[in-house]
Amino acid sequence: MEDDPSNPHELDFEKADRPIWLMKCPVIVAKAWGKLAPSSESIDLAKVVLNIDPLRPTPEFTMKMHNAEFENMPKSYALNMFKDVVPMQAFSDINQAVEGKIDHKFDMKPYGEDIEEYARLCRERTTKAMVKNRQIQVIDNDRGVHMRPMPGMFNFVSSYSKEKKRPAQVKQTEVKRTRRDRGELEAIMFKLFEGQPNWTLKQLIQETDQPAQFLKEILNELCVYNKRGSNQGTYELKPEYKKSAEDDDAGGP
Repeated sequence: MEDDPSNPHELDFEKADRPIWLMKCPVIVAKAWGKLAPSSESIDLAKVVLNIDPLRPTPEFTMKMHNAEFENMPKSYALNMFKDVVPMQAFSDINQAVEGKIDHKFDMKPYGEDIEEYARLCRERTTKAMVKNRQIQVIDNDRGVHMRPMPGMFNFVSSYSKEKKRPAQVKQTEVKRTRRDRGELEAIMFKLFEGQPNWTLKQLIQETDQPAQFLKEILNELCVYNKRGSNQGTYELKPEYKKSAEDDDAGGP
């Protein structure tokens, strides 16, 4: 493929077949190298040493940092080489060119006296990552804007406020009323209806201090319930009990 100088987006494949190495480096090294400004001039980052031992099947590679920018990080590293790599090529975003194909892969790890120092740096990095920085911000003159319910929370807030404003009715339901003797309660009921011909259930509960269910049983026997008319919603004595009460009044002294 020929390069077209008139097309600025055309890739340069001149070095596509050049064998290059792919190195996996620790995060601290990648950050230190990333701080160096890109330049057309070559930057001397480290020194790679190849050690060949006839008794070992593969050579040993080591790397030593020697720039002042790397004073706070381990300087000696071992490069573990792998030849069995997935076919791939390196691309330069700055030069818009393919720089070569990956021939060897290396894993970069501290060695020697720098192992303990690197372990300490890793522990510090882990500790900092686990710390959650919380800040308290004082809001002035917001007029309650930050206290208003967020969208989608209105129904929850309104229902909560209704429950909060709802009057406490628990005390009324928790009141336990003791039943009177049935004959005693009937006598009290006749006495009440002598003074007033019509009563509501609520009024009778307040006057007799009796359980509502027990009081209804007595009312169903002694009274009729007015469902319509001027006395709607009230109880009054059945006609036979009215007559009995009138006879008792007529037979009096």
